[in-house]
Amino acid sequence: MAEPSSATPTVLLPADQVAATVEALADRIAPVVDDETVAMVLLTGGLWFGADLTRALARRGRHLRFDALWLASYGDGTASRGRIDVHGKFQREVQGRRVLILDDVFDTGLSLSEAVALLKREGAAEVLTCVFARKPWPEPRALVPDFVGWEAPERFLVGYGLDHAGKWRGLPDVCALD
Repeated sequence: MAEPSSATPTVLLPADQVAATVEALADRIAPVVDDETVAMVLLTGGLWFGADLTRALARRGRHLRFDALWLASYGDGTASRGRIDVHGKFQREVQGRRVLILDDVFDTGLSLSEAVALLKREGAAEVLTCVFARKPWPEPRALVPDFVGWEAPERFLVGYGLDHAGKWRGLPDVCALD
């Protein structure tokens, strides 16, 4: 993938559609989780989505236990390095519990696969996966997310937690920077 330009990002999914996508996901997820479920957001990009989704689930009477796992595969680059760095572990007990992993974007699948494996090693009874966006990928991935909010195009995405070298995460829209 080419290095993103420094031009103004192009809006692909405006903030109101981002919110509608989160609400639709909450409708699908609420019936399969309970108050003992641990919502495990993958940092850093998944924080925006994780906060919005757990609030949407609370509006549906589901008060999940919130935690985070800090994984990285991109660093400041535009392509995965092909390995996952674990910068911190979770704080909530997961042994014997259902865990719902929340992540911003599913492309290579490396981060999500690593998080699932880690949680299973820690004794989670069930691990469900939810991504805000799924990008097309030319090769089969070992994992298929249980819940997907938006089928994204094959573009370099920023905004709503997605970044380029730490920049653009705070945009309320999902944008392309290419």
